[in-house]
Amino acid sequence: MSNADFKIGVVGVGRMGANIARHLNDEGFQVTVVYDVTSERSLELAGEIDATAANELSLVTSLADYIITVVTDDNAMREIFSDTAEDSLLKGASGKVFINCATISPQVHVDIEVLAEKHGAESLEGCMASSITQAREGTLYLMCGGKKETFDKVHPILDSMSVSLRYIGDSGKAAQVKALVNMVMNINTAGLAEGLGLGAALGLDLEMLQEVFAQTGANSRVLETDGEDMQIRDHECYFSAAHASKDSGIALDLADEQGISLPLAQATKDQYDKMIEQGLGDLDKSGVAELTFPGRGKNS
Repeated sequence: MSNADFKIGVVGVGRMGANIARHLNDEGFQVTVVYDVTSERSLELAGEIDATAANELSLVTSLADYIITVVTDDNAMREIFSDTAEDSLLKGASGKVFINCATISPQVHVDIEVLAEKHGAESLEGCMASSITQAREGTLYLMCGGKKETFDKVHPILDSMSVSLRYIGDSGKAAQVKALVNMVMNINTAGLAEGLGLGAALGLDLEMLQEVFAQTGANSRVLETDGEDMQIRDHECYFSAAHASKDSGIALDLADEQGISLPLAQATKDQYDKMIEQGLGDLDKSGVAELTFPGRGKNS
């Protein structure tokens, strides 16, 4: 099959979903239909890429064979895949394939796979460990879970979206890995904010401090992406504090199920929850530095 043979719909066209749609359209896939609860988003994107802006979920299913979903949380996911609602992606879903890219609880992915199969459809996790720029450029790090034959069926779409593509295993497993990725990333981000915040309080040169961090055991990918932003207070949102809180919460729920204590993950989530309480939840996760640097936030 050529790219043009794939008729694709995208549900949830915020910054990640919209940029996935733009990239696939650029790559010659048929992005036939888009949907968002904020209709202005879908109308604008549809006009840009010459797609249909659906006002019902069932229209997405009817106009596309492969539907990518990028929604906010577990509740939103259950709503679009409702087995009882008047409008749902499951209406007329026989033969369709759903690629679910949102960061949600692993069990929800498992439940959606069961519902999809009940309606003669297939479902796959496409968990993303990247951000907006990578979605637009088709350089996402994608971790997939579900049936291997489903993964193989949609491989051309996934390959176009990603620079690194990994099949993890059964449904729910990719979401578990993604939860751990984001949990560790969030811990690293909060730890870096504390290190730089203390450095600022001590009057150290923060550019020098970051250079030393980069050459020692304090180095991390977060230092590369967020260190300067923390220093100059540039918190343009690529991965919000609210999302960081949600994702750390998913990992903590998994830990509770296993009877494992994760004090660092809990402390990190508490910091991001504090950002939300202070009205900073829409800042990038680097905004956690507003809680640690002297003269900012609670330290002012």
